[in-house]
Amino acid sequence: MAWFLDSGYWLGRLVFQRMLAVLYVVAFLAAARQFRALIGARGMLPVPEFLARVTFRAAPSVFHWHYSDRFFALWSWCGALLAAAVAAGAADAVPLWAAMLLWAVLWAMYLSIVNVGQTWYSFGWESLLLEAGSLAVFLGNAGIAPPVPVIWLLRWVLFRVEFGAGLIKMRGDHCWRDLTCLYYHHETQPMPGPLSWFFHHLPAPLHRVEVAANHVAQLAFPVVLFTPQPIAGWAAVAMVVTQLWLVLSGNFAWLNWVTIALAMSAAAPLWGKPSAPLPPPPVWFEVLALLATAGVLVLSYRPARNLLTRRQMMNTSYESLHLVNSYGAFGSITRVRREIVVEGTADAVTGPDTVWLPYEFRGKPGEVRRLPRQYAPYHLRLDWLMWFAALSPAYARAWFVPFVARLLENDRDTLRLLRGNPFPDLPPARIRARVFRYRFTTWRELRETRAWWHRTEEREFLAPMARSALYGRR
Repeated sequence: MAWFLDSGYWLGRLVFQRMLAVLYVVAFLAAARQFRALIGARGMLPVPEFLARVTFRAAPSVFHWHYSDRFFALWSWCGALLAAAVAAGAADAVPLWAAMLLWAVLWAMYLSIVNVGQTWYSFGWESLLLEAGSLAVFLGNAGIAPPVPVIWLLRWVLFRVEFGAGLIKMRGDHCWRDLTCLYYHHETQPMPGPLSWFFHHLPAPLHRVEVAANHVAQLAFPVVLFTPQPIAGWAAVAMVVTQLWLVLSGNFAWLNWVTIALAMSAAAPLWGKPSAPLPPPPVWFEVLALLATAGVLVLSYRPARNLLTRRQMMNTSYESLHLVNSYGAFGSITRVRREIVVEGTADAVTGPDTVWLPYEFRGKPGEVRRLPRQYAPYHLRLDWLMWFAALSPAYARAWFVPFVARLLENDRDTLRLLRGNPFPDLPPARIRARVFRYRFTTWRELRETRAWWHRTEEREFLAPMARSALYGRR
């Protein structure tokens, strides 16, 4: 079937698969380093308790058969090592069937983690990594020409990511329509990066240009993806540029990087074809790839319908395997940044003279003189959820009290998620949390105070609590 293959996409496939494998490495490393405090047996949302409430069908995972922290750690580190091998070219050095198996194993291993991750794994980049990973299984390896139907499925994913995000903006906050959302977004986004302060202080007309360019990138370029080459390829290149702008302006885990990988697969023909045509795949591979394509098309009905409805949902999975999903982000923009500051004291009885010491987080704003750091594509899950908790206590109802309880114990795994421990010798006697309003300083304030943030206290989030009281609330 000559129509089934196109050697011109060999480089796009190579770049996509290698980038995807690197992102798998990052995802597995984040799981291995953070799970004990978040979802471990003694974590804030323990996996064993979750598995007691859900069936395998609702959340397919190897951990239904066995869970221990040691097994989860082994699973995550093995996933990282396997992904590193694939990123180094292992899938191109083995027979086709073995390459497919390597990609399938990576997908299944990460699916097992996501499906027990609960709130910590409830964001669109998890489903996007899994959906892209499922398609990588049917792309083949360097030994065969890329299958055209699967290449088009990658564009379909890219279309839903970008077009879905564009539509949800136009249907959401009016500031997207009047081009003013970026007056606020760089300052109020979940986790600013080291350049976010500078992006925020760009002139207002340039912010309006940013928003207009975003609309073009998310509503026009995705449609052009389905036109002939080289037009589709140049649209993909433009989408890469806009994604790199987002990479520079904030921390969004691996969302931008998976999107870039997808776009690179569409831009490949711009770089020329291989010196010699790649051989065709065996018939059994063509059959599997066509069956996979048919399956994706069937599963695409609900995500496609979601794009057309006025009640569009974002970051939604319609089946437990995360094979075809809906995407979108920032339909509404927060105008004011609020942060929860968690503090402890050694005083058993608190009063006006009590000395409170803050717990500093790695990524989220805290100390006003600390420039935000770049962590993406690595994902700091606790820091990200703290932003949501500041928006509404409902987002933290299930995990914030357990988090504070572990701070009162000087729990080693929980403290590893933070920058440091202000109580290295003995646990604090009490913990409290307060909500502050944060804003970026002006150029003048930065020169005078060397502070990147200015903050004012707004309200109490958690009254001073001792360990006994916290455990009584669990």
